[in-house]
Amino acid sequence: MSKIIVVTDSSSGITQAEAKTLGVEVVPLPFYINGQIHYEEVDLTQDEFYNHLQEGTELKTSMPILGDVTDKWDELLKEYDEVVYIPLSAGLSSSCETAIMLSQDYDGKVQVVNNKRVSVTLRQSVLDAVELAKAGKSAKEIKEILEENAYESSIYIMIDTLEYLKKGGRLTRTAAALGTLLRIKPVLQIQGDKLDTFAKARTVKQGKSIMIKAIQNDFANRFDDPEGNNMHIEMAYTHNLEDAEAFKAEVQEAFPNAEIIMNPLSLCIACHIGPGSLALACSKKVEA
Repeated sequence: MSKIIVVTDSSSGITQAEAKTLGVEVVPLPFYINGQIHYEEVDLTQDEFYNHLQEGTELKTSMPILGDVTDKWDELLKEYDEVVYIPLSAGLSSSCETAIMLSQDYDGKVQVVNNKRVSVTLRQSVLDAVELAKAGKSAKEIKEILEENAYESSIYIMIDTLEYLKKGGRLTRTAAALGTLLRIKPVLQIQGDKLDTFAKARTVKQGKSIMIKAIQNDFANRFDDPEGNNMHIEMAYTHNLEDAEAFKAEVQEAFPNAEIIMNPLSLCIACHIGPGSLALACSKKVEA
């Protein structure tokens, strides 16, 4: 049986410290702050990032530096037989396609997974890959299983402010101004490669209710599993732990039998939506 290591990038939300506990490796994504490069959770903490964001500092996200990725693979292949690399979805970044191209020089020892996920659902894919490796699956088999399950997940995100979507060019100034005036709390949806508007809430309470009902609807109608027996529930937040804990209690009440995993949203996503956001997600369990 091959000795396999699972690698992801920091868009998964897995910190360097957590990676050690899980037995995986994380390639940190770079940020440019006033033109200077910093790496998520290496020399850029969550608090530092949000301080920069709220001060209006020039922040730019970037795909992983190619040498960082291949250097990591080369280092790991000295100890492991195969690498399973699970980066940010190809629909949201070019880094996945680039990694696939780079992996062609590794004679099948590096398998790059494009399973259309980001943040907490990507994190779950990493955990699934670890369990599949423990069950004796090869790197190629893990890639195939994860890609077969690529669309078996949903993420709903309630945005607290439209300011950062406007800054990133994802929203016109007029729409942002109107949304701010009306105090709209947009709920966005990520399914596979697509980021779309799902609903517009007038209050935080309504936004939370919309997300919970959306997950319940997915369980019943999309996954044919009303009780969620074969589903994971995940949550994320941006610099608002107290609000997130309160929302988690509401989600737990709606899904009393579920284990709910909650983590800070990865900074490469938070950069585009800003602080105060809440996310609720689900993904179908993968059989090892």
